Amino acid sequence: MPNAAQTEAVAASANRIGCIVLSAGRSRRFGRTRINKLLAPIRGQPLICHVLNAVAGSGVKPVVIVTGHQRTGVERAIRHQRDRHWPTRFNRHHRQGMASSLQAGLRAMPASVEAVVVCLADMPGVTSCLIARLMAAYQSGDAAVIPVVDGRRGNPVLLGRPLFAAIAQLSGDQGARSLLRTGPGLRYLDTDADAVRDIDTKRDWNRAVRRRLRVH
Repeated sequence: MPNAAQTEAVAASANRIGCIVLSAGRSRRFGRTRINKLLAPIRGQPLICHVLNAVAGSGVKPVVIVTGHQRTGVERAIRHQRDRHWPTRFNRHHRQGMASSLQAGLRAMPASVEAVVVCLADMPGVTSCLIARLMAAYQSGDAAVIPVVDGRRGNPVLLGRPLFAAIAQLSGDQGARSLLRTGPGLRYLDTDADAVRDIDTKRDWNRAVRRRLRVH
């Protein structure tokens, strides 16, 4: 859980830093099964719910969850999670790739938001503490706050308003990674391996099932 300083930073940033949870992908690498990987169970909960636990525990708001592939099943899982109301935004263009989902999430944010934490719904090891640390590290005007594990960039990332116009011009199956290679206003945050562990394949899922997940 976030410490006292991080909790204070999150509270101070309410309505300035939002959160977009990307959950529209097609799970094409998850094998021949038709199940959406975000609904695959890990320790009694659908995969997506572990990410939502972290988002809820961090206190970040506003939050929007972008859905797409197998929308009905994903939104059903969301509705049953922690008896919370999670705003969702359906991306009718989700087959075009991640860029359209990121853009849909940004359009759903109020004008007061100056930065967003972008969470991938297939990363069950991400914690509320990491989300809070990203928010605490952010300074007004930053282009991004990026978690780093042994020199490797991870997720979630915090994207600032200086990048919003460029994000609107992205296309295809690319997120904001291409915008984070160089440039001013990039801040880096050392963290651990859970920031680079996503679930793409059945093998990834089996490893996650065996791995002891940390308390969010």
